[in-house]
Amino acid sequence: MGRQFFVGGNFKMNGNIKSIKDIVKNINDAKLDSNVEVVIAPPALYLLLTREHLRQGIEVAAQNIFDKPNGAFTGEISADQLKDSGITWTILGHSERRVILQEDDSFVASKTKAAIDAGLSVILCCGESLEQREKGETVSVVTKQLKAVADKVKDWTKIVVAYEPIWAIGTGKVATTEQAQEVHAAIREWLKKEVSSEAAEKTRILYGGSVTEKNSAELAKQADIDGFLVGGASLKPAFVDIINSQQA
Repeated sequence: MGRQFFVGGNFKMNGNIKSIKDIVKNINDAKLDSNVEVVIAPPALYLLLTREHLRQGIEVAAQNIFDKPNGAFTGEISADQLKDSGITWTILGHSERRVILQEDDSFVASKTKAAIDAGLSVILCCGESLEQREKGETVSVVTKQLKAVADKVKDWTKIVVAYEPIWAIGTGKVATTEQAQEVHAAIREWLKKEVSSEAAEKTRILYGGSVTEKNSAELAKQADIDGFLVGGASLKPAFVDIINSQQA
């Protein structure tokens, strides 16, 4: 049995009560490919609103968690609090948090372990800058980010990897299908070598970085691209078309 296609929608710091209700209604009313796993990640303030209105069968993700249990950590959310609220996923290691908030590989790995230990599933992001790509460092940068997690987490059954080249996020630039497939294949080879053959075979590797309904069908045909983590386009009705990419 092949890997189930997966599409995540990362709303980032966008939306309000009305717009998020509208997005959820559009998803609820749409005819979605039943073979695709769909998870959406609204801002933390709207997690419960989204879960309340979203139809069953589609999951909700936080955009971040803290790596410690409940306690004196002002402004943070724990994995246990998410689980208690019916939120089953979290996005971790997104380049915006790595770059803007200076989260290093070790911190991302600690948060991933905290999430997994609490029973959450994780969309684990990795990716390189344009400068790193031009130096030919893409695979070494990406696998270094993943290795930090592998050093702390042995069970990858609840992890979905999202390869997001930083130079393609929100820029309108998209890695060519060949570039994306090449990195995805390298990640899978790394998983086989450093984690296990089973992890390499079963772990879904998503592409993220200016994915739209115009390029998703072609990307979806690649052997090692198992879905998408969608940013800006997840706020638009065309998100449904991306979810249904394999039917295009």
